[in-house]
Amino acid sequence: MQICPATRFAADCPCRVLFDQIADKWSMMVLAVLDQGPLRFNAIKRQLEGVTQKALTQCLRRLERNGLVTRRVIPLSPVAVEYEITTLGHSLQEPFRALYAWTLTSLPEVELARQAFDVRTAN
Repeated sequence: MQICPATRFAADCPCRVLFDQIADKWSMMVLAVLDQGPLRFNAIKRQLEGVTQKALTQCLRRLERNGLVTRRVIPLSPVAVEYEITTLGHSLQEPFRALYAWTLTSLPEVELARQAFDVRTAN
């Protein structure tokens, strides 16, 4: 397997593909929700305001394919599906928490930058 050079983000680079898949719109939030423990699909969906069923399904499949989430069928009537973070998925929690903490700390500065940008570009 090819390892990506740190300074290159070629479109076909496996590192870039993985980065795109874990840093997309919903993946970090899904993993944060699942950090509380295994959940069924609809329980995940209820905690992610605005996610569509299609987007959540695609996200969970990507996370499962990448080994970050496991999917378990519960033989009830009707059949239920439960998702859980794997050990590999848990290894992302610390960097995600750090990113979230940065977001909370930096949001006031970001808001000021946005306002300044909006003023400069309003004309």
